[in-house]
Amino acid sequence: MSFPSGKRSADPEDSVVRRHHLDDSVLARALNEARRCAAIAKPVSAHVLRHSFATHLLQSGHDIRTVQELLGHADVSTTMIYTHVMNKGARGVKSPLDRLEQRRAEYRVH
Repeated sequence: MSFPSGKRSADPEDSVVRRHHLDDSVLARALNEARRCAAIAKPVSAHVLRHSFATHLLQSGHDIRTVQELLGHADVSTTMIYTHVMNKGARGVKSPLDRLEQRRAEYRVH
């Protein structure tokens, strides 16, 4: 992952002035600073955000093939690792009826 630099400079290969990319360590430092400001005790990295993103997509019911494509995994078995992290087994599957019952419970008759 790269982010554009705040300044322009000449490319050493062709002398064209352009905006070059920041080093990955710049993002890492920014994430750590945000972690400190938010008082999060656990380590934070772009990779941790990637794992969280994939896990949350699967938890919210997105198709594993879609998650595979978003993460750029060549093999779905790599993406399947995220299903083990969730550790729900069959309990993680929600039928449409489960969702209907949940909405119905929100309404209270007085």
